[in-house]
Amino acid sequence: MPALATAALLLPLLGAAPSAAGPSAAPPAPDRLQRAFAAAAAEYHVPQSVLLGVSYLQSRWDAHGGAPSVTGGYGPMHLTDARTALAGASHHGAGAEDPRGDDARAPLRPAAATVRPTDLPARLTTLPKAAELTGLSPAVLRTDPAANVAGGAALLAAAQRAAGEPLSADPADWYGAVARFSGAEDSATAAAYANDVYAVIRTGQRRTTDAGQRVALTARPDVAPDTAQLGRTGLRAARADGTECPASVSCEWVPAPYKEFGDGDYGNHDLGNRPASQRIRYIVVHDTEGTWNGVLKMVQDPAYVSWNYTLRSTDGHIAQHVKAKDVAWHAGNWYVNSTSIGLEHEGFLAEPDAWYTEAMYRSSARLVKYLAEKYDVPLDRQHILGHDNVPGTSTATIPGMHTDPGPYWDWRHYFQLLGRPFEPTAGKESGLVTIRPDYAANRPEYTGCETAGEPCAAHGSSEVRLYSDHDVKAPLIRDIGLGTAPTTGVNDLSSRASTGQQYAVADRWGDWTAIWYLGQKAWFHNPDKHPAAVPASGRVVTPRKGLESVPVYGRAYPEKAAYPAGVPAQAVSPLPYTLREGQKYVVGEKVPGEYYYAVTFDEASHRVVVGEDLYYEIQYGHRVAYVRAADVTLTTTAG
Repeated sequence: MPALATAALLLPLLGAAPSAAGPSAAPPAPDRLQRAFAAAAAEYHVPQSVLLGVSYLQSRWDAHGGAPSVTGGYGPMHLTDARTALAGASHHGAGAEDPRGDDARAPLRPAAATVRPTDLPARLTTLPKAAELTGLSPAVLRTDPAANVAGGAALLAAAQRAAGEPLSADPADWYGAVARFSGAEDSATAAAYANDVYAVIRTGQRRTTDAGQRVALTARPDVAPDTAQLGRTGLRAARADGTECPASVSCEWVPAPYKEFGDGDYGNHDLGNRPASQRIRYIVVHDTEGTWNGVLKMVQDPAYVSWNYTLRSTDGHIAQHVKAKDVAWHAGNWYVNSTSIGLEHEGFLAEPDAWYTEAMYRSSARLVKYLAEKYDVPLDRQHILGHDNVPGTSTATIPGMHTDPGPYWDWRHYFQLLGRPFEPTAGKESGLVTIRPDYAANRPEYTGCETAGEPCAAHGSSEVRLYSDHDVKAPLIRDIGLGTAPTTGVNDLSSRASTGQQYAVADRWGDWTAIWYLGQKAWFHNPDKHPAAVPASGRVVTPRKGLESVPVYGRAYPEKAAYPAGVPAQAVSPLPYTLREGQKYVVGEKVPGEYYYAVTFDEASHRVVVGEDLYYEIQYGHRVAYVRAADVTLTTTAG
């Protein structure tokens, strides 16, 4: 039987499971995964380029040590078995953060019921089907990369036969099967997925996987797939009308409700007129802490909160909920909410091995590039923020601010997809650095993913740890705003700098570099052979001459005199931090003092208040912050 032949051929290639090898077993040869692709392609009569292209879009050929993705997908082919992976509470319904963050209104404390879908869609149950087709056990398909590849090949061949198409050697004849392999429920998502696969086939790819396997896909620029096959898949059309998305992604309109409850209460966002009324300055990256079906139910609840877009992990499909002109309640800081667009990505911060698919990273990057170009948002880490980079609005709110998408979001790869890779922009002795560790090799210890104080699984990370001296035994940097001793907790941002963030150099010592961070010298290990940062150039601020320190703010609000009659002045309250004489912090941009007054359902009463005070956004710690332009001196560091 083909299944038995496949098992006999493939299982010796990579080993049935990591536990099967003894402690002295030699690592697998670096070409074994490449040979597994060749063997599976031959066994199931799938063009090797198609199999490699699909796998690259699923996982970039990584095996993730047999751990599941955020939607229960395993191995290089992301075969899904999500029966136990789906829980439903979104992070907006947990913790102390007020997602709206507007002091002019009572704090918003949304409570979302846990949602557990009983009927899993086909896209989340491909591994059991692959087990049926190959005769291999689900455990082997989860843990053995070679078997996983065979399972993916079997699924592709089954999709090709179901479509009435021949098992052709020509990759151009497999467009419909590739589209169906995505698991998409609509033709637009399936087409976007298939188009990405064929783009990979045409350009080729080559990389070393997380298991040290060298895999290559030779470019086939001449491949022109038969896209007419999509019309014969029977997939429904997506509800794309009214969406604000690029043509290169699949997008549907799932609106968040704007609804009045009575007694002046309403939900779950505010109407606006951006960018005519206010500039859109930021795009905020979140993770959902829940799965697709449950999260979409939440955003359609008028009593819950809102964000602009949700992205699905399995295939990168996008749902838009709030128009860009309107203001969603998502970031916990009203100044940021009123000038930003929020993107929720299906995922879980504290599950390091619950990895994101390449399909979602690519779809997200295309959406962000589109939005950034449309609204003139710079593609850098002071404008493309994580939720964990958004500052608290006041001293009291700092401890409750959220920490997603967390240390396992791959910012370096994300910005490569955005076309803005983090490269050196100055000489070695520059006074600025851009944080840029090697994601896979950078594995600082985190704790508390499952149990408080217990180590998380070792995993690549975008973040470097910061110490009070040039020694890993030195105390961690303390964040006085949190009011707690710093820890290695996965949600503790006290002493971490993230990929792409830029800081002024405060000192150097051997293989160590110190940066100005939260008013302190913060040291990180930065050896020449394996640097955690690259030299940068840019603009910095320091206290104006004669000032020992200046206050730091979590929002750039106007001065009291700027508010018209009928609009109560908002407090301009400093955070418990200061920018001290001699210290320097990298500038994002100069912004006006601005406040959007929108506390009623009737938008006729809404006002945008703009003052004369100007502020600089700075990279102060892990989060951004603001200082008054009148308090500081701006200089340029060219390297």
